[in-house]
Amino acid sequence: MSGSDVTREGVQGARPGRDAPTGARAGRRRRRRGRGEQPMVPDAQFSSYYGKPVLNKPTWKPLDIAGYLYLGGLAGAASLLAAGAHATGRPDLARVAKLGAAGAITVSLGALVHDLGRPARFVNMLRVFKPTSPMNMGSWLLSGYAPLTMAAAAADVAGRYRLVGAGATAGAAVLGPAVATYTAVLLSDTAVPSWHEGYRELPFVFAGSGASAAAGLALASVPAAQAGPARRMAVLGAALEMGLFQLMKRRMGMLAEPFERGRPHTLLRAAEVLTAGGAALAALSGRRRERGLAVAAGVALMSGSAALRFGVFHAGVDSAEDPKYTVVPQRERLEARAG
Repeated sequence: MSGSDVTREGVQGARPGRDAPTGARAGRRRRRRGRGEQPMVPDAQFSSYYGKPVLNKPTWKPLDIAGYLYLGGLAGAASLLAAGAHATGRPDLARVAKLGAAGAITVSLGALVHDLGRPARFVNMLRVFKPTSPMNMGSWLLSGYAPLTMAAAAADVAGRYRLVGAGATAGAAVLGPAVATYTAVLLSDTAVPSWHEGYRELPFVFAGSGASAAAGLALASVPAAQAGPARRMAVLGAALEMGLFQLMKRRMGMLAEPFERGRPHTLLRAAEVLTAGGAALAALSGRRRERGLAVAAGVALMSGSAALRFGVFHAGVDSAEDPKYTVVPQRERLEARAG
């Protein structure tokens, strides 16, 4: 090596990009250096090509799909309330619950079809029976449940065909819990991080939310003398909804962050206040028999249930748009398996 070469190397320094050893020799050299060496690679930045998310953003329309989630929950719980009222001789409560279930599921189906674009797409889902697909099973469930609610409501309003009406009421009550909760299974079955990770608790959250909404409808519409089951459903539904939602967020870790920021946080905070306040007013209205308290409780409970569904929907969309909510949990799962 000439003097000029030595000088040039001394001034410029070694060029690791070309001169650094690779492969097995590099591994042996790193091991000889010991464990005190600090990593020189900076922390990864969670981004993707051209700044696009890792997952495709859900294309569902917020008003259609969040409304579909809300009204389906209300309908399913209302069918249970209608069956209980029918069996215990509370005709006013039974009628309101039957009409509420029929109306809610009709509008819910309308919102779903509107999001799909044309009715034929819903009908096409009934061409096969696929138990592994929540969307397919939900379509079959709605196809059986909706006619039952309409038959129960029509028989009650007409005052005829009581035996048919009683059978339809019982059938709708059997399917009601599945109608109120299957949408949570549908969301959890997607790759959207903050929906998928809530698969354990989200069906119970939706069950409580649906019960709160159905109870709220009854409290706002039924005389206090017949509203006892609705008041009890309001308190139990609110407790289930709020308790399981907090448990879900604690278990989800960083994937609960989208619930705590921006529009989802505002909606979910409103849901907590409205649901807790509505449940308290519902309990108080039973003691004082004041119609104003019952109406206020009903409005608060229905509004709180709607706010929860919209908050969950928007939080899921936000989690799909940020790559870290996809990358970090996958990395943690791989490291846990390797360990």
